[in-house]
Amino acid sequence: MRCIVKAMPSKRWYMRWLLSCLLMCQVVLAYAQPLAGEGTWYEAAGHGDWSQAQHQRDLVEITNPSRIGGRFIYKADFALPQDGHYVIDFDSSSVIGQFTHHIYNASGEQVLSLKGGIQARVANPYMLRHGRDLMLPAGHYTLVSEVNAPFFLAHPQPYITTLPEYQQSIKMGNAIVLVSYGAMLILAIYYAALGYIRKQATDRMYALFILGNIFYNGMALLVLPDLFALHWFYLISFPILFSNIAYVYFVIYLLNLRQYADSRLLRLGRGIIFLLTFFIPVAVIWPHFSLELARVGVGFIMLYGLLAGLRKAWRGDLIAKYYLGAIFAFFIIGAYSITNTRIAWSQTFYIEHLGMLAVTVEMVLLALVLARQFALLNHEKEHALTLSKRHLKIAHTDALTELPNRYALDRELSALPVDGVLVFIDIDGLKFYNDNYGHKRGDELLRSFSRAVSEALGEMGILHRIGGDEFAITSPEGNVHQLESCMARAIEMLRKQGFEFAGMSYGIAHAMESRDSNMLKYLADTRMYAQKRERQRAAEQQTRKSRETAV
Repeated sequence: MRCIVKAMPSKRWYMRWLLSCLLMCQVVLAYAQPLAGEGTWYEAAGHGDWSQAQHQRDLVEITNPSRIGGRFIYKADFALPQDGHYVIDFDSSSVIGQFTHHIYNASGEQVLSLKGGIQARVANPYMLRHGRDLMLPAGHYTLVSEVNAPFFLAHPQPYITTLPEYQQSIKMGNAIVLVSYGAMLILAIYYAALGYIRKQATDRMYALFILGNIFYNGMALLVLPDLFALHWFYLISFPILFSNIAYVYFVIYLLNLRQYADSRLLRLGRGIIFLLTFFIPVAVIWPHFSLELARVGVGFIMLYGLLAGLRKAWRGDLIAKYYLGAIFAFFIIGAYSITNTRIAWSQTFYIEHLGMLAVTVEMVLLALVLARQFALLNHEKEHALTLSKRHLKIAHTDALTELPNRYALDRELSALPVDGVLVFIDIDGLKFYNDNYGHKRGDELLRSFSRAVSEALGEMGILHRIGGDEFAITSPEGNVHQLESCMARAIEMLRKQGFEFAGMSYGIAHAMESRDSNMLKYLADTRMYAQKRERQRAAEQQTRKSRETAV
């Protein structure tokens, strides 16, 4: 193999990947070599304890135990090659109500009787497994296993193997249970908290879906019996009946199926919900069928999620495209687990392990989908916030001068301290430049005035444009002398820029004069126009004197 890899350097990564996959398969599919031969299943007609003397009279030979439950007997001969420590367990499924293993030697004498099961209050020597220890000498034996349960998820098959092989074979399955069950508990709390905080039905329904799987997997895979001494067998079936309904609601809310745009999908979803709801009273009346109804319901919800995801993704829905990855994984693994009744290729896994793995993979992938949804919502929120700030700025900003406008002035006045002042300004000369040089020159005057006053003010105050040739200054410091100096410097700067006829009239109102902003504006406006009239009279008198002097 090394020679081949060296001869194909471009394929080195492929060979490594292939070798890794083969190694993983060897670990995952670790098979405990059974020592018992193929046995025979019987349906027990009576209800008494097993005895070799009467079993032929009371038993009917069958292929496998019925999935709707009952009392069944398995009989097989086996040989132990040497004295040692062996283990007997079931493959394919752990959903077994009660069992009793009877071991008979070659003389027909019973040497061991081992009890257990989900409904039996017997301690398990192997956590999350029905394994029982056999300390037997080499020889030929007969195994008779009594199995009794209200229903079966799959066809359990007794097998016997050595202790080291058994301990190795159960590691991967137990690891899946512990990791997946922990993930379920964490994600159930996570989605429940999201549902409480966000008030979203999507999160609440998925939390209920996970909760149903927590009860089902916890009971079916012996977590609840082993850790909490809970032995109510119907926790395997009834929680799934309710969680299936929650999942359909979850798909409807997640993909935002609406009455008009997605009417067919919505009607189909409501029809499935009605059917799944009908399953509940049927399961109460005939509890032996409850797990079969739950199994059928799982098939319905997987098909509905896949169909709805494909339909919405085809229409370009981004969340549906992400959801498809989760539902495909759920569908592939879940379909295998609900359509198979025996895993003959490994004692590592039960059917329950595959179902648990399917749900866990979907939960993790959906957590990533919701994380992506949160990212999209956050992006939309940030975009909306940016637009809102931009619109707010536009609404509070003068388009020509980019100064705060009269709406911004009202906001500043509401926060103006008692020592602050309000200054109203009216530009002189704007009409002259508009009439003689056009409005473009008048706009240049307004922009130049805005820059000059703003630069002169610095941190002392804020310049606003009220409209036309009217401006206002809000200054929290209230230093009138400095403000007048700033305005004078601004006029000098304008005249140096070519606006010789520019000037200003202003009126000052102190905030202490009134806490009513409208009254403050009235005072400043009245004083500005009073100064403007005074300057006009002074200008007229100056003109009259100049004419008299000339005459």
